[in-house]
Amino acid sequence: MAENKTKPTGASVEQYLAGIESNERRKDCEALSRLMAKATKLKPKLWGTAIVGFGTLRYKYESGREGETCLIGFSSRKGDISIYGTGSAPQREELLSGLGKHRTGKGCLYIGKLRDVDVKVLEQLIVRSIKAKSQ
Repeated sequence: MAENKTKPTGASVEQYLAGIESNERRKDCEALSRLMAKATKLKPKLWGTAIVGFGTLRYKYESGREGETCLIGFSSRKGDISIYGTGSAPQREELLSGLGKHRTGKGCLYIGKLRDVDVKVLEQLIVRSIKAKSQ
């Protein structure tokens, strides 16, 4: 069975964040890291080379494939900040309607700038997703 390529590493989250070229994007990612640390009460780990993740979620599909991923996380990508793990939040659509400028994809939430979204709504998405996965 294929193994997940993205795993937690011993690489420095601080170095990853410091390496983000745009000052505004770097500050947004640092703030997002603090927000997720507060919500999870966990320290961040670098998953692969570019995902700042918190906690571990073990999953198993009906096909029998299983693995691990971060409970919640984010990555600074070329165009946006990708936020992972918010898809299971109860009342997700209602929260998204009040979030601000964003888009969604296959299980991801994409934001351009933290100032374009309501951070309190984002925090609720994160907290609700974590609680839903922990039940």
